[in-house]
Amino acid sequence: MPEVLQRLAARQTTALLLILGVAVYTVFFAAVPARLDLSISTAVYALLALSVALIYGQAGVLSVAQAGFAAVGAYATAILTTRWDIPPLISLFAAILLPALLGFLLSRVVGSLSHLSLAVATLVFGEIVTIVLREGGTLTGGYVGLSGIPGLAFAPDLLAYHLLAWGVVIVVVILCSNLITTTRGRAYQTIGHDPLRAEADGINVPKSTALLFGCSAGLAGLAGWLYAHYMTFLAPESLPASLSITVVLMVVVGGRRHIAGAIVGTILLVALQNAMPTEESQGLLYGAVLVLVLIAAPDGLVGLVNWWRDRRRRAARPIIPEPTAQEV
Repeated sequence: MPEVLQRLAARQTTALLLILGVAVYTVFFAAVPARLDLSISTAVYALLALSVALIYGQAGVLSVAQAGFAAVGAYATAILTTRWDIPPLISLFAAILLPALLGFLLSRVVGSLSHLSLAVATLVFGEIVTIVLREGGTLTGGYVGLSGIPGLAFAPDLLAYHLLAWGVVIVVVILCSNLITTTRGRAYQTIGHDPLRAEADGINVPKSTALLFGCSAGLAGLAGWLYAHYMTFLAPESLPASLSITVVLMVVVGGRRHIAGAIVGTILLVALQNAMPTEESQGLLYGAVLVLVLIAAPDGLVGLVNWWRDRRRRAARPIIPEPTAQEV
């Protein structure tokens, strides 16, 4: 039993550290509304980053449409709750399933494109979503947007919403960490490293990629659901297509092949964003951080830490001398 618990703890190291970090943050800033607001925003970004890490880090498919999927999920729950008085917990299914369906169909249409063409196609999809929301008339509120979105009854204040948002992130981290260690997860990793090898192993690459793309889009829709019921107002520019680029940058900086990388990159760039006064300076800072990481740590900050840890372990191993001829 101790060995089982030890393996479980090793697999869920990211989730355990995240639980500890959230607990410490809550103790220090539970009475500071501005800090709780920043924490909730960071949790939404973290979910979007995890959705990118799921499809880009595992299957190697670069999606720049995550903000568009989040907007679809946010507007789905906003329309259902404001127009038809559907409870938020029921509209949650629509906020996840509708983006997941769109993501699956989008992957089936553009999944065969090259990496660069696929990134451009997904970015265009995000822009199309914004245009549709602007021209949606009374259904989406058009340029004015939708107001009066109900909050969540089980998260009536900032502290409760902070705990809810990070609780969702922790659950997603656990699920993603478990997926990586399964046969299906290893199949996705094979697709990311060598699609031809995956096909030779009998993996249906287009279908598997589309399924993972749909799951990634559904996760982005979950982030949109949290965002909509926290802000209680939505406009087409609330979740712009440019946000997708920022989220991809978070994943690359943290380390796209590691679940922890999405969390680390999100926390780091959100902290830097709030430290810079203007959008122009934030853009310059993002570019500088990206260049430094690509030069010093091509596998991201988490990858750099893992490399350093493995090197220390190899250096600490005792050197066993080779047997001499007489000993043989």
